[in-house]
Amino acid sequence: MTRKFRRIIRNFTRDTEGLVSVEFAIYAPIMLFVFASIVTFFDGFRQQNTNLKAAYTISDLISRETNYVNEDYIDSMHKLTALLVRSGTAISLRISVVRWDEADGRYYVDWSKVRGTDYAEWSDETIQNIKDSLPVMPDQERTIVVETRNNVTPVFNVGPDIMNIENLVFSRPRFAPQVVFVDTAPNDKSHSDNSNKVIQ
Repeated sequence: MTRKFRRIIRNFTRDTEGLVSVEFAIYAPIMLFVFASIVTFFDGFRQQNTNLKAAYTISDLISRETNYVNEDYIDSMHKLTALLVRSGTAISLRISVVRWDEADGRYYVDWSKVRGTDYAEWSDETIQNIKDSLPVMPDQERTIVVETRNNVTPVFNVGPDIMNIENLVFSRPRFAPQVVFVDTAPNDKSHSDNSNKVIQ
C-alpha cells in the first residue's frame, strides 16, 4: 500500500500535463497583484517627484522676492502649491526664514508661516528639533525653508492605506539679504537688517 502510494505521488510530480484554465486560475491573482503593486508604487514615486518640484518652485519664487511678503502672499503660495501638485488631496505648507548665529551656535527663526493642518509655526526653540537637517551657513546668513506635506491614497490597496509625502527644501535669498514678513505690505522698506531704512 505504501509502495503504491509512493508511486502515485511520484507519477503526479512528474506529470507535465495540465489545463490552461487551471494554470490561469493559479497565476492570474499573482500577476494581478504584481501589476497593481507596480502601478501603485510608480504612482507614489510620481507624486513624490511632483511634490518635490512644487516645493522647489515655491522656494525659488520666494528667494527672488525683493518686497515684503504678507499673509496674502503666503495664501497665494499655498494655492500655487496645490495647483502644482494636483493630487486632489489637501496639502500643508510651512514657509520659514531661518538665521544662523555663530556666537550662540544655533539657528533662529525670523518668521514662520503655516497653511494647512499638518504643521505648526517654527519658533527659536522648536527649530532646534531639525537642526541636523538644516544647511551649514555662515554667521548671520539666512535661508528660506519650505516644507510640504500631503497624504495620498494609493491607486490600489496593496500596502499602506495612506502615503505620507513630505519634502523639505532650502534656498538663499537671491536679490536681498533677507525676505521680510509683515502683516501688511507697504513695500517701502529695504530688506537689510536695518528694518527702518527706507528705500530712496
